[in-house]
Amino acid sequence: MFKSKIKSTLIASLLAFGVSGGLIVNATTAQAETYQLDTQGAHASIQFKISHLGYSWILARFNKFDGQFEFDANKPEASSISITVDTASLDSNHAERDKHLRSADFLDVSKFPTATFVSTGLKPVSEKKAILSGDLTIKGITKPITMDVNWIGGGDDPWGYVRQGFEGSVVIPVGDYGMMDMGPSAQEVEILVFFEGVRPKG
Repeated sequence: MFKSKIKSTLIASLLAFGVSGGLIVNATTAQAETYQLDTQGAHASIQFKISHLGYSWILARFNKFDGQFEFDANKPEASSISITVDTASLDSNHAERDKHLRSADFLDVSKFPTATFVSTGLKPVSEKKAILSGDLTIKGITKPITMDVNWIGGGDDPWGYVRQGFEGSVVIPVGDYGMMDMGPSAQEVEILVFFEGVRPKG
């Protein structure tokens, strides 16, 4: 769902909003609806990827986060999203590396247990794409970011709920958030997000 270059590791997250039928609509009866990120059903994920010595990639994820987004089909530009990530839930499938990434060299999770993204604007550009702006906070440092968002699809599920799904990525330099310099091949981190929002039908 995102695209842009600004700085940091983590979360970003972020992401955004669609509607049944797309991001640009001519609906006359829709009202703003609030969707919860479906973390309980494991239908949402925040991952990141960073170069290892320029030879390969380190992949990791955050196992605990929550958030919600709001969408008004009559006024998609008024949509909003907020996400909070438990930074200690970082998981790169390597205990010693995870310990280092949680330290003051990187996320400093004992001092900054959460990272957040709060949107400040959404600009639809086509039926399924929009530009999302917002503030990303990591280690107590807040930076504005702008990203492209992509709506995958949405509609009723078999269990009495309505769902909307999004995906995206953002590349951000790590230095702006007070993290350790890991050499020329690891100046940036790519954050990958896959979110499904859910709300009761009706």
